[in-house]
Parts: sequence; structure tokens; C-alpha cells
Amino acid sequence: MTPVTIAHLADLHFGRDVDLLQVEALEALIPEGRPDAIVVAGDLTQRARHGELQRALAFVQCMRRTAPTLVIPGNHDVEWWRSPLSLLGREPIYRKYRQYFGPDLTPSLEIPGAVIASALTSYGVTFGSMTWNPNDNAVKGHLPARELKRVTRYFQSAGDSNATRVVVLHHNVLRGAISHRMGLARWRAAQEGLAKTGADLVLCGHDHQEGAGQIGGTVVVATASSHTIGRVRGNRAPAFNVVTIDDESISVQHLRWDRPTLEFVASDLARFGRARGTFPALARES
Repeated sequence: MTPVTIAHLADLHFGRDVDLLQVEALEALIPEGRPDAIVVAGDLTQRARHGELQRALAFVQCMRRTAPTLVIPGNHDVEWWRSPLSLLGREPIYRKYRQYFGPDLTPSLEIPGAVIASALTSYGVTFGSMTWNPNDNAVKGHLPARELKRVTRYFQSAGDSNATRVVVLHHNVLRGAISHRMGLARWRAAQEGLAKTGADLVLCGHDHQEGAGQIGGTVVVATASSHTIGRVRGNRAPAFNVVTIDDESISVQHLRWDRPTLEFVASDLARFGRARGTFPALARES
């Protein structure tokens, strides 16, 4: 297969607390790395305000000048209060996001060596995302069966049957190591459904902690991103990922913000070996 490099970000949270030094560093560093694709897995804004969306769009346009860029909404980009419980339909909660990023909430990309599909998990305050914990309202997401079916059909229709199949969604699929929280309501069904799509790789955000793991033979990669002041789990440094895929492995390089040098520096590296369509973990380096 053609080797593929993906820059993976999420939770930029443009708004009051954004650290513009980090954003400027990203805008300089990512083009230097020449990725084949860039993924921004939701929560571009803090409160879905026009100014936040405008700055987020400027960032995305910078990324698009570098490589094909896939962007999806996160829970902070959804104006759920415009239609709680979908009483006025779903259109009002996405109207402002669509004004800036277009009508398609589930875009896809097909590049040499990879087909990348997105799944919508951000629906605001709605029955599908509710749990017994009231603090989960407007925070949790859910992954409907219709989304899984659509992703599966997209993978089946992709032109290159040997390409790596990548799913992008906002909410974390694996439990956060620090928060101990799952991003999705009915997460077991979501995990099983994602594996059945035929996905080789899942990219997500939401929990503000970077990491990599597996669901069966599917590699799951989360990013901390959150290039804001004081929003990363455990007071750790903000980070983004560079994911490299080849015939033998998937490698996940975490790049963390180094405040003294005002740079993102390579830190932990997770590598998953590729063998007969599965990705058993090979090694983790620090």
C-alpha cells in the first residue's frame, strides 16, 4: 500500500482561553511535516459563536492549503439550545456550523492509500445521548446504527480495496485514562459497531487526553489538542498526533507543547504491527 501520514487534531476550542502561540505554532509546523491528510475531529469552538467559528475557519483554510482536510463538529460546535430534544428538528442546532463549514456534517476523503469516513456523534441534548448522569447532558454523544451503516457502505464502495479504512468521530471511543469516562452513551454497542464497519483505524478527541489502544483488531487513537489554557486533563501539555501508516504498522507520534521553547516536540510513540488485517500492539516508546 501507499504509505500515508495523517495529522490528527481535535478540541481546538477557539474562544476566550485559546492560546494563540500554540495555534501559530501548529499553523507553521503542520505544513512543514507535509501530511497526506489532516483531520480535525470536532470542538473547533468553545460556544459556537460567530467570532470563534470565523477564527476556526481561518485555521482550517490554512490546513487546507497544506493537504486535504476533513473537519467534523463536536459537542461544543452544536447550538443544542436552539432545539433541545430536537423539538424544533435538528437543523437549527447545526445552522451556524454549516454557515462556515458547509452543509455536510459527515464528510469523507479518499487519498492514495486511505479512505477516510466520518461519523456524526454530536447531537446536543437528545434522548440518544442521555445517560442516568445529568452532567452528561450536552456533553455525551452517541453513534446511531444509521451512521455505522453509512460508513460501512462507503468503505465497501471505495475504489481501492487495499486502502487503509479510517473512521473519524468526535467523542472518545476508549475510556479516558485520567477521566475514566466514555465519550459515548451505549459505548459497548458503538465499539462493536465500529469494528464491524471494517475500520482499521479510528481517530477521535473529546476527552482532552492523547492516547492509543485497540478494539479487537482496530486501532483507536485519541488526541488531547485543546490548545487553550488549563483544559488538558491532569494539567498536562496540549498535544496533537501524527499518524503514519504503511504495510507493516500504524505508528502514532504524540507531539506535546513545550512552553519554554514555544514548540511542539515529539514525545511518546505508539506502534501497532499490521498482520493479516489486524493490528496487534508491537511497542510503545517514550
